[in-house]
Amino acid sequence: MNYLAHLFLSDGTPASLIGNLLGDFVKGSAVNLYSEEIRNGIDLHRKVDIYTDSHAVVRSSTSLVCAQRRRFAGVLVDVFYDHFLAKNWLEYSKVPLRDFSRNAYKVLQENVDILPESLQRVMPQIIAGDWLGSYQEIDGIDNALKRISARINWTNNLADGIEDLTVNYQQLESDFRAFFPDLISYAATCKNQYKKYQH
Repeated sequence: MNYLAHLFLSDGTPASLIGNLLGDFVKGSAVNLYSEEIRNGIDLHRKVDIYTDSHAVVRSSTSLVCAQRRRFAGVLVDVFYDHFLAKNWLEYSKVPLRDFSRNAYKVLQENVDILPESLQRVMPQIIAGDWLGSYQEIDGIDNALKRISARINWTNNLADGIEDLTVNYQQLESDFRAFFPDLISYAATCKNQYKKYQH
């Protein structure tokens, strides 16, 4: 899953929000620099990614990506699913997306000193461009794919992936709706285990 889904699946506490965002930014033993609650968030992020990649519905979604971009199918579907979460946000959350996003940005700003440098560098852009809120719109997803494409060190066609979303829009949204309740349930099980074993 992409940024928005990982933040949504957190416990909502500052430490959990940070941890669930850091899963892609913290490597190796650097995880030990963080508190137990942040480490649990990082662990949940990674478990969510593994669960998502192995889910039959998600695999069905990735099969919709055209052959020329198939190597990026997992990345594309992660971002597409964030679009459908943002678009249908109030079906899953009682807190409006604008308020949720503002809180997440506030938590990141207040804890900037403990964030990895790679996240510190991009954070002003995330907040200024309201990346989380922008996922509601097709243009926001298009911009997200262009940003990801630009971070890859070799020539690629990931930036054109918006075509896969628009061509398969109804099926991808149907897949998301079938998959996301399973993911919410899985994440809840993981979070209950963390609470059980907390010191």
